[in-house]
Amino acid sequence: MNVTVEPLAPCKKLVRVEVETKSVDEAFETITKEFQRQASFPGFRPGKAPREMVLRKYESDIQDEVKRKLISQAYKKAVEEQNLEVIGQPDIEEVQFSRGQPLQFNANVETAPEFELPEYRGLLVKMEARTLTDADVDRALEALREPKAGFQKMDRAVQTGDVAVVNYTGTCEGKPITEIAPTAQGLTAKSNFWVETPSKSFLPGFGDQLIGAKAGEKRTVTVDFPADFVTPQLAGKQGVYEVEVVEVKEKVLPPVDDNLAKAYGAEDLAKLRDGVRKDLENEVSYNRKKSARDQVVRGLLDRVNFELPESAVGQETRQVVNNIVQDVARRGGSRADVERQKE
Repeated sequence: MNVTVEPLAPCKKLVRVEVETKSVDEAFETITKEFQRQASFPGFRPGKAPREMVLRKYESDIQDEVKRKLISQAYKKAVEEQNLEVIGQPDIEEVQFSRGQPLQFNANVETAPEFELPEYRGLLVKMEARTLTDADVDRALEALREPKAGFQKMDRAVQTGDVAVVNYTGTCEGKPITEIAPTAQGLTAKSNFWVETPSKSFLPGFGDQLIGAKAGEKRTVTVDFPADFVTPQLAGKQGVYEVEVVEVKEKVLPPVDDNLAKAYGAEDLAKLRDGVRKDLENEVSYNRKKSARDQVVRGLLDRVNFELPESAVGQETRQVVNNIVQDVARRGGSRADVERQKE
C-alpha cells in the first residue's frame, strides 16, 4: 500500500492511498465466495449456484462490499502509519476502483493542531489553603434535609418560607397575556399552582405579595417583567394577576438524626456524618487539583498560538446554541424566542 500526505491547511490534510492490485483481486475473490455461499437460485442447493450466475446477479453488490471493506481497512492503516491524529470523519473521494487494477482514493481529513509544547516548568500556580471544618459538615447535613422535606397544610396566613397553592389568571396592558404572547399559556392561567414565598423559580415578586393571605382569599398581584425576559413580547412590561389562595402549606424539614441518615442509606447519623465528611474532603481535593490544572492550561495557552479545526469550532458552536435552546425551552419560550436568542 502506498500512502502520501499533502497539507492543505494548518488542520487539514489530503491523504492519498493506493492499494495494490493483488489485494483488490484477493478481496474480490473473498467477497465473491461469501456471496456464492449465501446465494439461493431455483434448481440449485444453497451455496451451489455457479460462480458466473452469482456474478451476473450480484456484481454490483459485490463491488460495493469490496470497495467498502478495502477503503475502510486501507484508510485505518494509512492513518496509523502516518501517525495522524484525525478529528471527525474523513471525506472520501474514489479515484479508481475496478477488478484487475489498484484501488486509489483520497481522504480529506481534519487533524488536531500541531504545536510545540512550551516550557511548563516554573509556571506559578496558586493553591487554596482550604481546611475542612465541622461547620462545613454541619452545613452539608443541613442541605440534606431539603430534599426530604414534607409539606403540611396549615390553617393560617401565608408566611415567608411557605408554599401557597393558588389559582391565577394574568393580563398585560388590559389583555389576556396570550393575546400579547400566544405561546405564554403558562403565564396566563393556572390552577392549583404551587408558589414559593419568596418566589425562587417563578415570576419575581409574585410569591412575596401573597404573604399574609389565607386560604380562600383573593389578591391582585403585579409583576414587572425584566427587560431580558424570556418572552420578548412581555419584556419591560407589567403583568397583573388575579390570584386566589387555595391552600397554605408549610415546609417541614426532617431533623438531623438517625432516620435522616437511613433515608440516605446510612446505618446511623454518625455513619452519615463520616460519609459527608469524606465526600467533602474528596471535593476539596478535586477542586484543588482542578484549579491547579486549569491554571497550568491557561498559562500554556498564553504561550502558544494555533488554529483550531473547523469541525471542532462548529461542534462547540452547535453545543452553545443547543444550550441556549434548552434554556429557553425550560423557561417556556417559543420557537421564535429560540431563534432570537440564537442571533
